Amino acid sequence: MLTLTENAAQAIRDLTATAPEPSQSGIRISSQGEGASSLTLTLATAPEPADAVVETGGARVYLDPVAATVLDDKALDAGADDQGSVSFLVTEQTA
Repeated sequence: MLTLTENAAQAIRDLTATAPEPSQSGIRISSQGEGASSLTLTLATAPEPADAVVETGGARVYLDPVAATVLDDKALDAGADDQGSVSFLVTEQTA
């Protein structure tokens, strides 16, 4: 199952804090085809019916079935540039 770093969890909490339903809001990673090269990340107010849900420290990530399979052994990290723009990075899980 996808894991979240503390940086990613904080970034997701920050992004969803102003959402209409912050208690259920998260980010959704979904596929636009077959494979990891076509995953998209969007803000979501709730999971879709077939989504897997990953929650860490109040930060929620919703994964469609293809994304859940592709990211099963991965970790999601986040960082910000000098202007404060958040970027997410998928990495290998550490033991």
